Formats: sequence, C-alpha cells, structure tokens
Amino acid sequence: MRTLDAVGWPRTLAHDTRREGIRLGLLLATATWLWIAIVDLAAGHPFHTFSMLGGVLIFTAVHYSLNVIYGMILLSAIHGAERAPSLIIAVIFGLVTFEGAFAMFTNILVDYSLGDTAWFAIFGGSLIATALAIALLSRTHPLAARLRQAEEER
Repeated sequence: MRTLDAVGWPRTLAHDTRREGIRLGLLLATATWLWIAIVDLAAGHPFHTFSMLGGVLIFTAVHYSLNVIYGMILLSAIHGAERAPSLIIAVIFGLVTFEGAFAMFTNILVDYSLGDTAWFAIFGGSLIATALAIALLSRTHPLAARLRQAEEER
C-alpha cells in the first residue's frame, strides 16, 4: 500500500526536489499570471502588462520558466536545510532580498511604460506568490522547526 503526504503526493515523490520544485513553480506562475491578468482587466486594459513585456506568449513562456527555476532553487535550499538547519536563515534572507529586487524592477517598469498599476500587478503578484509559496511549503516541510534548530545552533 502506498502512503501519501499532506498534499496527496506518494511518499516516494514527496521530497523530490525537481518534481516538487516544478510543481511549486507552476503553481506560483499560474497564480501570478492570473493576478496580473485580473489587475489589467480591472484597470480597463486587458493584457496590457503582457503586451508591454513582450506579448502574451513570450511573457507566459519566460514567466513560467523563471518560476519553475525559482521553485527548484527554493526547494533545493529547503531540502538542504534538513542537513544544515542554518540554511533556512539564508532562505528567509533570499526571499526578502528577492522581494526587494522585485520592488526595484517594478519601479523601473512604472517609469518605463506600465504606469502605476505595475505596483499592484507586478509587485502585488510577487507578494502573493511569496505568501503562497510559504503557505504551501509549510504544509509539507517543517520550516518553523528548521528555523528553531538554526536558532539553537547559534
């Protein structure tokens, strides 16, 4: 009999960095893609952000690719924290730094051509994806326990 983890994956696949990272990346990419599309629609100019960033197809391909890479890197670091709990502090620092980079990127896009809705669409989508990643990963990985272990090692 096969046992399943908290989100329904077979235990043998539960902590496969590549598969789990791809799955996370696809979920995050879809959430942010939909968020940007909804913000553009609500602002009265559907697909404007996508058009300004290379077109819907190019944006989607690059967006999904980058999110899958992001998911695999994030899962590699979290799985590494099982062996070295202090690595979880680097993950937190990396997430904060990544959000700061997105804030700077968004500021450039506001000045470039997207206007003030870029803050809500791009940076808002990034914050939503980060919150979603933390929520999903905390269901399948002992993030708080790793953080406590890292604190105890100090």
